Amino acid sequence: MPDQKLTLMDGRLHVYRRANSRFWQCAVFIDGRNYRTSTRSDNLAVAQAFAREWYLDRHAERRLRQRGTTDESVSPGLPDANPAPPRRPKGPTFREAAEHFLAEYHVITLGERNLEHVASKARHLKTHLLPFFGELPVAKVSAGQIQAYRVHRASPSGEPGAKRPARSTLNKEIVTLRQVLKTANRQGWIDALPDMSAPYKGSGKISHRAWLSPDEYKRLYEATRDRAKAPKRERWRGECEQLHDYVLFMVNTGLRPDEASQLQYRDIDTVVDEATGERILEIEVRGKRGVGYCKSRPGAVLPIQRMRKRNDPRPTDLVFGKVQRELLNSVLEEAGLKRDRDGNLRTAYSLRHTYICMRLMEGADIYQIAKNCRTSVEMIEKFYAAHIKNTLDAGAINVRKAAIPRKGPSAKRTPANAKGSSGANAPMDLDHKAFATAR
Repeated sequence: MPDQKLTLMDGRLHVYRRANSRFWQCAVFIDGRNYRTSTRSDNLAVAQAFAREWYLDRHAERRLRQRGTTDESVSPGLPDANPAPPRRPKGPTFREAAEHFLAEYHVITLGERNLEHVASKARHLKTHLLPFFGELPVAKVSAGQIQAYRVHRASPSGEPGAKRPARSTLNKEIVTLRQVLKTANRQGWIDALPDMSAPYKGSGKISHRAWLSPDEYKRLYEATRDRAKAPKRERWRGECEQLHDYVLFMVNTGLRPDEASQLQYRDIDTVVDEATGERILEIEVRGKRGVGYCKSRPGAVLPIQRMRKRNDPRPTDLVFGKVQRELLNSVLEEAGLKRDRDGNLRTAYSLRHTYICMRLMEGADIYQIAKNCRTSVEMIEKFYAAHIKNTLDAGAINVRKAAIPRKGPSAKRTPANAKGSSGANAPMDLDHKAFATAR
């Protein structure tokens, strides 16, 4: 049976019955909102009478709202049999603010930010933020709602493989949320941004990036060298040789993986360093920090020479291009180096961390390392220098001050001074064993 429809009250009241229902329903549009209810009757005459009374009740409620009163203030003892659903607050939704943000962010940052970084904003919104805030008016996004989002994300769902996000992942999502709210503020949709700070401070525990100690690095390049000499399939020889040179190049330059993937042969010059007299590479680097420069260690020269001879490249050809992640992971697994002792995964980025840590262990100046790696001293001190023992100066830590001899009457009252024995005024020249015995 098809749907049946008719109108009452000069076309303002609609009475209808759907094909899959035996009851008549009614609907009216008032103040920008659609109100619907069921008449609970299959008789058309009874349904029409109910619909007229229900229509008049809705208009009576509208007049009471306009006067600033409610049904309860007029007749508190008579509850409404068909209460109107709560009105949805008006104003632009978070979804509209997000769409406006993505449209302008892509245009404003074009050529200034990494395309992968720009695309990550859309992923944050589509995957997590819009399902939670999407239909909420942007003016209703409060500090409580933001904290509820943090709790929602930190609570593992029941889906297979679901896990709690890392702190850095959640911080990136909150940054995207803040940028959307700033867009709404610029448009005049909200008066001010809510408090977005985390209410409970984190542990502040010092963490470090996964890297390779000198012995572990030796195991890795020996494994890649063996794989290059004897690949499992002959057609994989070129990729295995490329991976071996990639590992040596990265640990001797400290480039980021994305910087190495954009590197062209014309960006590399082999020069003789005036300070050391050794042959090194001068590299023009393009990556997340724009254009910068890097001076390599001598160990990076031979891999580049082998690659020039093997590939016969043009100046504009990529040196490495896309890294064979599967091959690198396979070699790390075979060498037992995929995870460090703290369980951190080692990736291509770990080769950059290895470069920084080895330079610190050899006593290089931390400021020069930061400049050569296009990062800040604060980042190196936080993630690298904190766990390198060579950055601690034992001579400065274990320094001892010579005791100053006492003068005046108080020195004569000391029994040890009178007998000539070593006392409080004797210089602290005992070693630690003698000092322990004296105590």
